[in-house]
Amino acid sequence: MFHLARRTVMAAGLIALTAFPATLPALAQQMGDDGLHKAAWQRDTFKDLREDLAEATAEGKRLLVMIEQRGCIYCKKMHEEVYPDPEVTAMIEDHYFVVQINMFGDVEVTDFDGETLSEKDMVAKWNVLFTPTNLYFPEEVEEGVSATSAAVASVPGAFGRLTTYNMMRWVLDKEYEGDEPFQKYHARQITKQQDTGKLNVYE
Repeated sequence: MFHLARRTVMAAGLIALTAFPATLPALAQQMGDDGLHKAAWQRDTFKDLREDLAEATAEGKRLLVMIEQRGCIYCKKMHEEVYPDPEVTAMIEDHYFVVQINMFGDVEVTDFDGETLSEKDMVAKWNVLFTPTNLYFPEEVEEGVSATSAAVASVPGAFGRLTTYNMMRWVLDKEYEGDEPFQKYHARQITKQQDTGKLNVYE
């Protein structure tokens, strides 16, 4: 079985700004007291990942952890130009349970392996170096496994609407269980999206 869990989705360097649409204006987003962007689809939880996973599964959704930080220009790009895209928003709202983690925050986070640390110490444990970094998880995680080992995809950096949407679809459809890498899947999807003029080519 092929897994992307121990690999990182990279495209043209550590931070990739690909295919940002010029047609979508930047939209001002609500900011929290921690300096992070706040979206209606983000969940306010106790940041116990095993509990979050159970709740996501009960709702028929996939758990997505977004690691961000104050003043992150790439996080700003995603929240103002990519996530507000109607089809991307619909994908998130319909299929994902999103938990935000502050790279330098002090709120406690409980990993899948049971260890509880502050956000900043947990991010250091996971060896996450860049923001934003999105961690996508399977529907079940074995006992004693940390988040970075459990994740089916770890995506650092800012990407355009096509890459973002296609990654979410790739995870949702469990394409990581097959032999085709995301990059080839993404290339196939782009052709269909260009032909249909929309991101969701399944309707």
